[in-house]
Amino acid sequence: MDQTLFNSVFNKEHRVFRRPFGKELAEDYAARGLSPAERIADRLRQAAAMEEPHILKGEQIVFLRTVTDLPDIFTKAEWQELKGKYHIHELGYMSNVCPDYARMIGTGLEEVRRTADGLQRGIIDAILDLADRYRAEAERTGREDVARVLARVPRYGAAGFREALQAFRIYHYFLWLEGDYHNTVGRFDQFMYPYLKKDLEEGVLTDAEAQELLDDFFLSFNKDSDLYPGVQQGDNGQSMMLGGRDSEGQDTFNRLSEMCLVSSGRLGMIDPKLNIRVNKDTPFEVYRLGTRLTRAGLGFPQYSNDDRVIPALIGLGYDPEDALDYTVAACWEFIIPGKGRDITNISALNLPLMAERAVRKDLASCRDFEAFFACVEREIREECDRIVAETDNVWFIPSPWLDMLMDEIKYRNYGIHGTGIASCADSLTAVKKYVFDEQSLSPERLLRAMETDYAEDPELLHLLRYETPKMGRDEEEPDLMARRVLDAFGRALKGRKNKQGGIWKGGTATAMYYLWHAAEVGATPDGRRKDEPFGTNFSPNLFTETRGPLSVIRSFTRQNFDSTPNGGPLTLEFA
Repeated sequence: MDQTLFNSVFNKEHRVFRRPFGKELAEDYAARGLSPAERIADRLRQAAAMEEPHILKGEQIVFLRTVTDLPDIFTKAEWQELKGKYHIHELGYMSNVCPDYARMIGTGLEEVRRTADGLQRGIIDAILDLADRYRAEAERTGREDVARVLARVPRYGAAGFREALQAFRIYHYFLWLEGDYHNTVGRFDQFMYPYLKKDLEEGVLTDAEAQELLDDFFLSFNKDSDLYPGVQQGDNGQSMMLGGRDSEGQDTFNRLSEMCLVSSGRLGMIDPKLNIRVNKDTPFEVYRLGTRLTRAGLGFPQYSNDDRVIPALIGLGYDPEDALDYTVAACWEFIIPGKGRDITNISALNLPLMAERAVRKDLASCRDFEAFFACVEREIREECDRIVAETDNVWFIPSPWLDMLMDEIKYRNYGIHGTGIASCADSLTAVKKYVFDEQSLSPERLLRAMETDYAEDPELLHLLRYETPKMGRDEEEPDLMARRVLDAFGRALKGRKNKQGGIWKGGTATAMYYLWHAAEVGATPDGRRKDEPFGTNFSPNLFTETRGPLSVIRSFTRQNFDSTPNGGPLTLEFA
């Protein structure tokens, strides 16, 4: 790692080159009657023209954002009209998809330009123009090494590892400049390894030189990331997948996979965010290498289990060869590189709210728990009906540059998070145990306690919160209750088609809904009090006294993930 370059980026010295876009575009676009695609293409061309080439001292993988913002392409009135006609997901731009970088890295832009339409050719010309200006800057400053790389990419296909890394940087850079966000990296070690292998075998690079290049490449993800959209700094979706089974069942974790873990550890920065595909035959050494990063406090790697994910995707109708090639979206949802245009987080189902509604509306009239659970399942089904009706008419701002990086789109599936599974399962376990099995708690007392946030019934609060079986303690009753809830969630979505012809699939994640949804629910029958967050993602309640990490793992692996295959991480935190 070049320490001077690292220090410069770490100290944010490169930000001195930044300046705002400096003008508004929407009113002019509206007056000219430009289509949304024409507006995006024009703004991208203008932004690229405004970018100034700067090469940092010691930098090998170049391209630095100097334009800090992108003005809106629609007027307020136009946005209001669009929102009246369609569901606008998040910011309205495409996100959480994985392009086919490998194809473009291999061919270069000149070949793509031959069959591109007018808008696309304009974008390609803008990319090539900025690359040429960077090449001229490299020549001016005596950086012949950079100039040689830019003489080939992105105009032509990469011939070696450094060229391939530089091409990726440019293509990824322009996704952000287009306005797309949560732009993932995909199965980097698979499509980049042939370039590395060739250069090492031919003596073009030594192991140390290749590692240094990779360090520089990883550093590039952190130069502009403060400009990217996200709930908080670092929530930018630059997720990289390593390893995975191939069609012969062999694990593909390779030399480059290991080098990625090394570079991430050496830099100690949060981007790119590493994921590792594992299976029952994954060598222990892979976990040992990954655990080094976990110990460093980076929050990754995140592990995806091929033995569960691949069959689940095939069960949903994915072609086997595509299921084998899965990666993750910005967070954890499973998508197919180049072929998936899914909306993996179109909405979320508030599972504790489903239990609370059933308690308030139906508990007193139910003779047994099965009748009561049928009411919970009705609430789940009706809420899924509402979510589908509210979001299915979704519309996105066009993304002509992203389109060029995609192959034939086969998957347009929508994912719904399942928030607060532990709180829901624990609540239903308490209801079953005390209201129906033991008959030691009346529905009326439980409702009064919930309505007063347990302030007038501290004994019941203590019983429900600390003396009742909980997910995360390796107790079968709440764990199997969670399984019933997730199966009901899966049944509520099974067979539905969205307006794009894709399917709806549930998941076990929360994203930020563990806070947002918790604010919508009062006190719950598990002893959770009003305004307390749910457990984040697929994890126990925050107040659950677990019996250590193994008890948590045993509880949360009792689930039938085939019913909710959108993904969701089991989140453990170690003090």
